[in-house]
Amino acid sequence: MFNKLTETLKANPRTIVFTEGPDARILEAADRLLKDHILNVILLGNEAEVKAAAAAGNFCIDGATIIDPATYPEMDEMVACMIELRKGKMSEEDVRAALAKGNYFGTMLVKMGKADCLLGGATYSTADTVRPALQLVKTKKGAHLVSSCFILVRGDEKIAMGDCAINIDYQDTVDKDGNVTFTAAEKLAEVAIETAKTASVFGIDPKVAVLSFSTKGSGKGGTVKLSHDATIKAQELAPELAIDGELQFDAAVSPVVAQTKCKGSKVAGQANTFIFPNIEAGNIGYKIAQRLGGFAAYGPILQGLNAPINDLSRGCDADEVFKMALITAALS
Repeated sequence: MFNKLTETLKANPRTIVFTEGPDARILEAADRLLKDHILNVILLGNEAEVKAAAAAGNFCIDGATIIDPATYPEMDEMVACMIELRKGKMSEEDVRAALAKGNYFGTMLVKMGKADCLLGGATYSTADTVRPALQLVKTKKGAHLVSSCFILVRGDEKIAMGDCAINIDYQDTVDKDGNVTFTAAEKLAEVAIETAKTASVFGIDPKVAVLSFSTKGSGKGGTVKLSHDATIKAQELAPELAIDGELQFDAAVSPVVAQTKCKGSKVAGQANTFIFPNIEAGNIGYKIAQRLGGFAAYGPILQGLNAPINDLSRGCDADEVFKMALITAALS
């Protein structure tokens, strides 16, 4: 998968901004990206500190652009743009304070078209990466929420799982008059469709299972109705998509169990894209696959934004940074 992404990006290089320029893991990944001419790289941070950290690690970043927010010559233009985007929610003083931080500054570089995508989170929390994206880049047309998926790889086998990192659960959105404007099932359906789209980018022909502890009404309560209703809604919104639910995991992946529990399903027994009814199930599920199933997990890959902005684990290594950079750029 990564060899294919590399060749695609070499043919049409993107510009990625890393919010934590002096971090050794970022610098090692940047060295690889630049050496192989895969991506154009922007590193944020004090230039002397970034270069000193690179020299200490023996990393070559000669082809990178280093930008220090403290000395950025176009800061006034960026401030004015961000004030307009926040529409009275932040004063000029608040905006300048925010833009002194790499997460906000980097997001504005993407918003203003000076970078195609952003990768952060080596030291920032997920919330600190997602919040500027929601405030500045915002959701794409037709999207109602930001979600995430993981791409899991084991040899030649690839699967997708969502949402394992962003949405705690799914509740109806209600306006001030008490009217439901966007149902929980519509939200989960959107996650399913977006995860299928992401899976397709990485060479997975999505067969989507909306998971539960019930298969086709065998159980009641909990999130069974949510998974059932979300499946129906997703089928309405994306009739071309192979999707079924609600399914237990064994029915989703085992042809033998599928024949017993839901014979005739076009997804059951061969699913490769799994949608969880809440973050608890999703986060536990992907980590079981990673730690016991031997899959390498890449993500969270954020979905629903106007531009690719992704989050690293603070426990990541340089190889994860490199591969997440390829994934992020491939989405732009």
